Amino acid sequence: MIRKNPSGHLPVVAESAFIDPTAILCGKVQVGENVFIGPYAVIRADELDADGGLEPIVIGDNSNIQDGVVIHSKSGARVEIGEHTSIAHRSIIHGPCQVGHRVFIGFNTVLFNCTVGAGSVIRHNSVVEDCQVPEGFYIPSTSNIHSATDLSRIEPVTADASSFSEDVALTNRQLVAGYKRIQNEL
Repeated sequence: MIRKNPSGHLPVVAESAFIDPTAILCGKVQVGENVFIGPYAVIRADELDADGGLEPIVIGDNSNIQDGVVIHSKSGARVEIGEHTSIAHRSIIHGPCQVGHRVFIGFNTVLFNCTVGAGSVIRHNSVVEDCQVPEGFYIPSTSNIHSATDLSRIEPVTADASSFSEDVALTNRQLVAGYKRIQNEL
């Protein structure tokens, strides 16, 4: 479902993107080329800042937002998801937040008020808040990364983790093509 927010903003979705009919996009949302947005995802840009302004939620080209993901923002802050990025099932991305290109965010992970550098992998059931994760970092499952975390103990992304991330992104780009082909069938 694509709908206006109370300020009158409507999502802008590239023709080549596939949005599952059960997903909800509300307000100042921009969806790039060949994006896959899965079942029951909610992407909502509707809260205003103190001056009545609102930054967009931007989903970069060739990215995938999987089943049950929630993307929202506090007080009109910007959320940006880079190109070729995968946000896995039931994750929450709560702005302000910036996720770089070619990033993998694992199942049930929560990001809040943070920046995640390009090429990073954050595995399942992790929390990342109030910090900046540099490019190419690997954050293991169940990690809690915040402003006081010593990032020097975090390992760089391995070739295996990077390959897995690329495979997930490719699979979801193929899903876009398949679902676009059959979207008008019963």
